[in-house]
Amino acid sequence: MHMLPRTLMHLRRAKRASRLGLTDVARAEFRVSPTDIDVLRHMNNGKYLSIMDVARFELMQRNGVLAAFDREAWYPVVVAQTITYRKSLNPWKRFAIESKVLGFDEQAVYMEQRFLRPDRSGVDEIYARAFVRSRILRRSGGVVPVAEIIERLGADPAEFHVSEDLLAWGRLSRLQSTREPAPNAW
Repeated sequence: MHMLPRTLMHLRRAKRASRLGLTDVARAEFRVSPTDIDVLRHMNNGKYLSIMDVARFELMQRNGVLAAFDREAWYPVVVAQTITYRKSLNPWKRFAIESKVLGFDEQAVYMEQRFLRPDRSGVDEIYARAFVRSRILRRSGGVVPVAEIIERLGADPAEFHVSEDLLAWGRLSRLQSTREPAPNAW
């Protein structure tokens, strides 16, 4: 299934689902479709990132963030992400993505997303795990300060936690401006 219809389907489904808090985990259900696979007959590594977008929108619909962003004329953009693959997702297999907001640094919001499938005993097994660092932008231009995001969403920063390792990755993943020399330029 192509991404726009898949996203719209999940947003409609999320409107009917139970409301979540800002720190809750959202679970979105998917199936590997023929448009997701590559020549190796499993889900293409890039498709994981696209489907993560769909799951994030479902989380934002259910926890009220999407409505708040619409009111404020804000939108999220991914500035960095890293994913680790453990097992392949094969055609027509069902899987779930669990998405959770972990917290913030001075510039961005951090999330974790996990691809899950039940093992033979029915217990969820992690097939892939990703960390996403996103900024929130104004439709009129510019970045929304994290303090303003927290205030407008009514979030309690004490309820969130980003590990020091993940914050270090966030610092390392920042790109230099083209006007500044990169520390380890080729």
